[in-house]
Amino acid sequence: MRLSTITNWAYGATVALTLVSGTTMLLASDAQREERAAVAQRHGLDQATANLERDIFALTDHARQYLNTGDETYLVLYRGDIGALASIEDRIRHVRDAGASVQELTLLKDAMRWADTLHDEQQAALAAHQRGDEAGARRILFGGEYERELDRAVTLVERFQDQLDQRTDAEVVEAGRVAQLWRTTSEIVLGLTGLLFLAVLYFIFKRRVLRPVVRLSDVVNRLAAQDFAVEPPAYGEIDEIGDMAQAIRIFRENGLERQRLEEERAADRAVRDLLSRMTQRMQGCDTLLDLKEVVQRFVPEIAPEFAGRLYLVDPARNAVVEACDWLNPVHSSPEFSPLSCWAMRRGLAHRPAGEAIDVPCDHLDRGDGPVLDTLCLPLTAHRKTLGLLYFELRAASGRGTPDVYLSMLAENVSLALANLRLRDTLREMAMADPLTGLANRRQLDGMMEALLADAERLGQPISCLMVDIDHFKRFNDAFGHEAGDTVLREVGAVLRHATREEGHAFRYGGEEFLLVMPGFDAERAAERAEDIRQRIAALDVTHHGGDLGPVTASLGVATAPIQCTMDRLIQSADAAVYRAKALGRDRVISATARKIVA
Repeated sequence: MRLSTITNWAYGATVALTLVSGTTMLLASDAQREERAAVAQRHGLDQATANLERDIFALTDHARQYLNTGDETYLVLYRGDIGALASIEDRIRHVRDAGASVQELTLLKDAMRWADTLHDEQQAALAAHQRGDEAGARRILFGGEYERELDRAVTLVERFQDQLDQRTDAEVVEAGRVAQLWRTTSEIVLGLTGLLFLAVLYFIFKRRVLRPVVRLSDVVNRLAAQDFAVEPPAYGEIDEIGDMAQAIRIFRENGLERQRLEEERAADRAVRDLLSRMTQRMQGCDTLLDLKEVVQRFVPEIAPEFAGRLYLVDPARNAVVEACDWLNPVHSSPEFSPLSCWAMRRGLAHRPAGEAIDVPCDHLDRGDGPVLDTLCLPLTAHRKTLGLLYFELRAASGRGTPDVYLSMLAENVSLALANLRLRDTLREMAMADPLTGLANRRQLDGMMEALLADAERLGQPISCLMVDIDHFKRFNDAFGHEAGDTVLREVGAVLRHATREEGHAFRYGGEEFLLVMPGFDAERAAERAEDIRQRIAALDVTHHGGDLGPVTASLGVATAPIQCTMDRLIQSADAAVYRAKALGRDRVISATARKIVA
C-alpha cells in the first residue's frame, strides 16, 4: 500500500477523532458555562434574599432605637428606609429576575406580607409615641405579638433561602457532573487521537519513512558533495520512498553524465587554452627556429598520444624536409617527395587507418604489418602548401585528441609559417636593392655596427671597398635608363659572386657599390679590389642586341685599424675612390695610412 493511501486513512481517522474531540470539548465548555451560570444565579439570589432580611431587621431596629433614645436621627432613618420600600411585586422582581421559582416566590411573598404587617405595627407604635402614649408604643414594638410576627417573617425568609440553597446546589452539582463527563469524554478522544497519531508516526515515519530517508539522506549528501560513486539503495515498494529512490538514481545518473560533460568541457578548455597560447607564441616568433621550439613544446601537450614531425617544403629541391619532431616518431621518413604524401597531393587531411579505409602514404615505413594509424595534415596558406604536420599513434596512448583540435593546430601552424615567410619576404624587400639584388644602404647601416664591433672584439682587421662605375651618365644619356639599369645589374652580379664566401656586398647609392670584408688586411683587400676591377672591365654588356661598350670602375680601399679608425672606415674608402677618379679612373687606390690620435 502506498504511503499516500496509509496517510489518507490515518488522516481521515485523525480528522474524525478531532471532530469528536472538538464536539465534546464544546459540550464540556457549555456545561461549564451552565455551571458558572448556576453559581452566579445562586450568588445573586443570596444577595437578594440577604437584602430582604436586612430590611426587616433594619426597620425594627430604627423604630426601637427611636423609642429608647428619643433621637430624631433614628426616626429620619426609619422614614427614609420605609419610604424606599416599594410594593411587594417590585421588591421580589429582582429575585424573580435572578431565577427564583414560582414556589419560592410564593413563599417569599408570604414573608413580605408579614414584613408589611410589621411595618404597620411600627408606624402605629411611632404614632402612639407621638401622641405621648409611651407605654402603648413600647407594648406594640416590644410585645410578644410583635416578636412572633418578626420571627414568622424571618422564618419564612430563611425557608425561602433554604429552598434556594437546595435547588441551586443541585443545579451546580448537576452542571459540574455534566461538565466533568464531557471533559472526560474529550480527554479520552484526545488520547485516542494522540495514540493514532503516534502509531502512524511509528509505522510511516520510522518503519516506512525514517529508515529509508536516513539512508537516502546519506546518499543525497554524498551526491551533493559530487561523490557520484555512491550507489542509492533499491526499494521494491511502489510508494513515495521508492519514487524518491528512483529520482535519486536518475539524479546520480544525470550527475555522472554532467560530470563527464564537465570533464570534457574542462579538457576542451585546457586544449583550447593551449592552442590559444601556442598561437600567441607563434605570432611572436621572429625566426623559424623560434617556431620549431614552440611546436616542439606545445604539440606533445595538446596531443600526448601522438608522436609526430613538422615538415617544411623546400622548393629548391622539390622535397618535404623535417624541421622538428616530438615524442620520437619512427614510421615516417625525415625527407621525401611531395608526391609521396596523399595529404599534400589532395590538400586534405589523410588518415589511412580508423573508421574509413584509405591508402597509406609512401613516406611511411609500413613493413608487413597492418596499416599504421597515422594522420597527415597539409599546412596550406594563401593557396600554397608550406609543409606537413605528421602524427602517428604511440603504443601507450592516453586520451584521444579529437581531429578538430589537430586541424586547428595545423591551421595555426600554417598561418604562423605564412606570417614568417611574409615577414622574411618583406624584410628582404626592405633590406635589398630591387635592381641588383644586393643589400641596400638600410641593411648596411644595420650590419656595419655589428661587423665593426666583432672585428674590434676579435682584434682582426676589417676592410671596406668602395666601387664607382666610370662615366655612368654616358650609358643613360646614350642608350637610355634601361641600359644604365642593365650595367648596374651586371656590376652587381660581379660583386655578389666576388663576396659570396667572405664579404658583404651592398649598393651604396646611384652607381656606387660597397663591399665589407671582415678579416681582410690592406694587402689582401687591394688584391681583391684589383680582381673585381678586372672582372668589371671584362664585362660585355648588351642591351636590345646592341653593345654598350666597355665598362670600367674606380675602386677605393680602406682597412681599419691600420689605415683609419673603425668609425672612419667607409669615409676613408670613399675618399680613396675620389682619388682614383681624380687620377684617371679605372684603377684601385688604397687609403693613405694616417697617424691615429688617441
